[in-house]
Amino acid sequence: MIQSPLNYTGGKYRLLPQILPLFPDQIGTFVDLFCGGCNVGINVAAKAHIYNDSCTPLINLYSVMQRLDSQEFINRLEDVIRIYGLSDVKTKGYKYYSCSSSDGLSAYNREPYMKLRQDVNQAEVQDDDYYIKLYTLIIYAFNNQIRFNQKGGFNLPPGKRDFNQNMYGKLSAFLNLLHTQKAVFTNLNFKDMDLDCLKSGDFVYADPPYLITCAAYNENGGWREEDERDLLELLDSLSQRHIRFALSNVIESKGRRNEILETWLKYRPAYRQMDLEYTYHNANYQRKNRKSVTREVLIVNY
Repeated sequence: MIQSPLNYTGGKYRLLPQILPLFPDQIGTFVDLFCGGCNVGINVAAKAHIYNDSCTPLINLYSVMQRLDSQEFINRLEDVIRIYGLSDVKTKGYKYYSCSSSDGLSAYNREPYMKLRQDVNQAEVQDDDYYIKLYTLIIYAFNNQIRFNQKGGFNLPPGKRDFNQNMYGKLSAFLNLLHTQKAVFTNLNFKDMDLDCLKSGDFVYADPPYLITCAAYNENGGWREEDERDLLELLDSLSQRHIRFALSNVIESKGRRNEILETWLKYRPAYRQMDLEYTYHNANYQRKNRKSVTREVLIVNY
């Protein structure tokens, strides 16, 4: 399986061995309503892919990755690393930078990283070069994450790693597979997606922000009860047209329950619900403290 070169919040890579066998064997068009890091879609065999996400920089970055040749993208990324003087342990090793893997490279990279971050945040034109710089910034950022402030500025500090062999491998594999797919990237609210063209052989996967969790993407009303209901209504409309779907969601988390989802399932006995994983924040409390559990499920209509 291919792992996304983006450490995107809510990524499903660790659950792919459970999720993918539950998907249909034959898929015409695969639609990922909330593609995020694309861990799911990049590993789904289909005649065509539609990746959608409401995060504009993310979708624009994927579009650049898709448009440029894999080696050209990597070469231009490595040019940015060299021009800004960022570390490159893939070719020089940790000793060259008087660092160790355990200590990390954040101290060495802080000055060039902050210069790169400033240039990205102050860029007036968001062309291919901009998104290659943005991706370089993500690679060298804390935990390779993506985070913007309310003004749209990238605001993460430098992280411990760089464009090492592991990251190089993930990026190369992702780009090469992406270029084999007939894929379209869209930057829309899921409610604005035009799904009228879908047919019975197509498949829609929805991995929305989870209503009852406290992940960063769900802060400040990022996903509301209204959104949850609208998504469930959309899935019902797909089912009425005999279009298959799968929904990733959370039924229970830290003592809270998703009552909207539970009620919806109660009146739809034809939909199947499968538990994917129980996650305990402290394994010693597994039997004693049920309030710490997060129950993740996959719901399908086939």
